[in-house]
Amino acid sequence: MIDASAGRAYARVMTAPLARMSRLALNPVQLARKAIRNPRLFAEIAEGLKADKPRVKYGCAKALRLISEQRPDALYPHFDFFVRLLDHENKILQWDAAFVLSHLARVDDDDKFAAIIDRYFAPVVGPVMITAANVIQGGARIAQAKPHLADRIAAEVLKVAKARYRTPECRNVAIGHAILALGDLLPLLCHPARVVQFVRRQTKNSRPATRKKVEHFLKARLGVLGPLR
Repeated sequence: MIDASAGRAYARVMTAPLARMSRLALNPVQLARKAIRNPRLFAEIAEGLKADKPRVKYGCAKALRLISEQRPDALYPHFDFFVRLLDHENKILQWDAAFVLSHLARVDDDDKFAAIIDRYFAPVVGPVMITAANVIQGGARIAQAKPHLADRIAAEVLKVAKARYRTPECRNVAIGHAILALGDLLPLLCHPARVVQFVRRQTKNSRPATRKKVEHFLKARLGVLGPLR
């Protein structure tokens, strides 16, 4: 049993961190700097992702994105937290998790990515095009950091060819993102032929912007690639 005054004190203690985070989240750049200096702030930022106020929730999410770009080592101990966030009901937080994880690849000395490739790239096949685009873009960053995974990542990105999104035009947009990512992957691949074949099949894509990406890929990439294997 606790009296009313003790209950109010307990409530103040429990709400103080969230109140502080509500202030800090208004300036994600400053929040990121503070968290880099004080890693213990991560727990409060993670709680901030649960906030009802969008400016708090997304301010915290942006801070995590900034930290992942500047100091991925500061977030690497929380790798599994971001993997779980890939399945969050909030799509924007899913996209942020994919972004952060792609930068954590730079410090993934334990090669944790090898175990989550299927899960990370599951959205490529649909149904949400923006989610697919985010993980496709992330795949290019991961491959740059972990070249030994490049062929596996390319295989996942190529699944966009049979993806099902809300409309056929969504698939054409996703294919455009895939072509850009595959352009970065190409020099890292042991077997690039299947990627080139995929891109060449898109020369008649109905979306003009995607056709332009095909043209750039074929001009910029194939000249320096050498014999296909």
